[in-house]
Amino acid sequence: MADTASLDVGYKIGRTELNASLFGSTAANALRLETLPSGDRVRLVNVSGATRTYGVELLLRQRWGNFSITGSYVYVDATEPAETGAERQTVARTPRHTGGVVAMWEQEGKGRLGFEAYYTGGQRLDDNPFRTRSRPYVELGVLGEIVVGKVRLFVNAENLLDIRQTKYDRLLLPVRASDGRWTVDAWGPIDGFTVNGGIRISFGGS
Repeated sequence: MADTASLDVGYKIGRTELNASLFGSTAANALRLETLPSGDRVRLVNVSGATRTYGVELLLRQRWGNFSITGSYVYVDATEPAETGAERQTVARTPRHTGGVVAMWEQEGKGRLGFEAYYTGGQRLDDNPFRTRSRPYVELGVLGEIVVGKVRLFVNAENLLDIRQTKYDRLLLPVRASDGRWTVDAWGPIDGFTVNGGIRISFGGS
């Protein structure tokens, strides 16, 4: 059984937009994967207690002619009963703080150029022999597109800083986990720096 609630508020004046969302949920007796005392088998159990998630999301957008910038921030407080005792713990792989900025210049018939930056805060990790908490990281990206008649040339570069989880720890576990896995859960980017580009051609029309 789960109870959820949310409140959304929006405000716009001129070329400025602001949106805010408050949200919360309480889930009773959620499922959890538990390792048996033998250490080589697992089972699904209902957690005794409630898993609670509360947070806020903020979005701000500003425009100046052909240029726009959008900023976002999300705060999440997600907790669940600990496996032992009455103490509560943060839900694994749920960053408390995330945010981003996207700047874009775009002109119809000519092209566009954009830049993006995203921040992901630390997260509690479970079943990870290398660390109990992930490292915060920032991802950067750029994109560009040029319009020449009916042809569009575009390029997109992601993760410019080449942030990869494997730079800090191995993905492969020292021994096979009780649930059969050979790798740890992903808490950050895996594929690193990537670039892709292409051509779009429009047929027909004026």
